[in-house]
Amino acid sequence: MVEGRGESKLGGRLVEALHMVAPGTPLRDAMDNIIRAKTGSLIVLGDVNKISFLFSGGIKLDMEFMPNIVYELAKMDGAIILNKNATRIHGANIQLMPDVKIESTETGTRHRTAERIAKQTKALAISISQARDLVSIYIDDNKYVLNDIRLLLAKADQALQTLEKYRARFDQVADNLTALELEDAVTLHDVIGVLQRAEMVARVAAEIERYLIELGTEGRLIEMQLEELMTGVARDRDALIRDYSSSRAVDPHRVEGKVCMLSADELFESDMISRILGYRRKGKLSEIRLSPRGYRILTKVLRLPAAVIENIVSRFGSLKAIMLADEDDLVEVEGVGRVRAREIAEGLAQLRELSLAEKYTFR
Repeated sequence: MVEGRGESKLGGRLVEALHMVAPGTPLRDAMDNIIRAKTGSLIVLGDVNKISFLFSGGIKLDMEFMPNIVYELAKMDGAIILNKNATRIHGANIQLMPDVKIESTETGTRHRTAERIAKQTKALAISISQARDLVSIYIDDNKYVLNDIRLLLAKADQALQTLEKYRARFDQVADNLTALELEDAVTLHDVIGVLQRAEMVARVAAEIERYLIELGTEGRLIEMQLEELMTGVARDRDALIRDYSSSRAVDPHRVEGKVCMLSADELFESDMISRILGYRRKGKLSEIRLSPRGYRILTKVLRLPAAVIENIVSRFGSLKAIMLADEDDLVEVEGVGRVRAREIAEGLAQLRELSLAEKYTFR
């Protein structure tokens, strides 16, 4: 799965729970059987030593988890107790007696018990409705109702279409920035535009990632499409920040994190992005000229190791100086031999020719 923001929006423990009940897992197989049988059930996952004080009656078991056994045990009224990893069954038909003083917004007995158990013990409680085929997950103070797989697939497919459009626009503005970099004609307005588009792409991808968590094995094709659409985006965004942040000492991940925290409206406030990059506005953004350090272009020329790119940028200081360097100058950089120096020089020349050709082709 690509790196993104989907999991952070849900919270760590809830993400773990969703992975455990996703299609393709043994626990999900048991849950699906219970739903089809319309028996309903309350399943609690946790450390039995820490939650046993709430048990009353039932059948004590200590056996390996098997979906068909859980399905059969669900035919009884009481709760099914599993260990926190859902690998063993500790008991069944157990009456749970949580503290009734704990507030609950639920009306059904099973759901109310599940909510109080989660709040009181920090265990994971799963309530499967007998009548409505709904699965509610309670963890800490959170409740999450599992979505229908068909609905999730439809939402993910729609999000993929949106991502394709956003990625195409991102590639367009990124290619335009490359042409401007090679002509040494970049403005702060151009840089901010690319960073905004990169963040828009990342946010749609994060939404798809959230769907993938719940889809489990049903989301394999979507995950493959997502990975293809996101290829190179994170690398280009990182290089963009390294090229244009006000100081080379700025951590690109911190800048990205600040951009990620912006609301949808704030993301399109160019002045705010400018401040995150470390600039204090002194005029129109389209009039503030910037010179790239060379990270983006060097990642496009050929697959140079990150350490070598860093050495080249440290040695020359700017893309303009790198473009003017000859093979002898490049050889003096640590990690750049004669062959690599020739490849870098030729690669930069080809990239410039390609950029110029595309520029005049579309005129």
